[in-house]
Amino acid sequence: MRYQPDPSSVFAAEIAFNRLARDKGQWTAFRQTAADDAVMFTPQRVLAKQWLNGRDDPPKPVSWTPSVVHVSCDGNLAASTGNWQRPDGSVGYFTTIWRRDKKGAWKWILDHGDTLAQPRETPEFLVGKVATCKRRARAPEGGAKQPAPTPDDSLTWSADVAADGSRRISVRVWNGSDYEMVIDDRVAAPGA
Repeated sequence: MRYQPDPSSVFAAEIAFNRLARDKGQWTAFRQTAADDAVMFTPQRVLAKQWLNGRDDPPKPVSWTPSVVHVSCDGNLAASTGNWQRPDGSVGYFTTIWRRDKKGAWKWILDHGDTLAQPRETPEFLVGKVATCKRRARAPEGGAKQPAPTPDDSLTWSADVAADGSRRISVRVWNGSDYEMVIDDRVAAPGA
């Protein structure tokens, strides 16, 4: 299904996710907002719902704020990024990949982040961008049957994890002529 590519709905999903963590507990919020196939990193890639199953919420959750959102042309896939802060004052960044479920609600399918000595600089205003739509193949002539719609690939992402636990999360969006890298997160191996 095609949705309106609306970055503000992704900002709203992130803010609601953070509020749920504050009100109900961090891991409770992660469980309730994750898609069944969602992944996270501990530091290796794990299925989120399996890893979260039975895990007690920490006494106080991490708090996060999205600052940039990219949405696919068809409005079904999005990537958000911003800063987080732990109750102990440590800071870092996050990237979340979101996908609409069958009911149109945003569910996260990838959660990733890392600590930083200082928070990333944030834009003065929230930044929401929509990928340029890719051209579709022309319909066949002569009354031939229409081809089945193809999935939108105006926003793509990858998550690569090395054996040492280092990882790279990248997000690219179609800009009308090429894929532009909009998120390129690299995390060193633990202890490196």
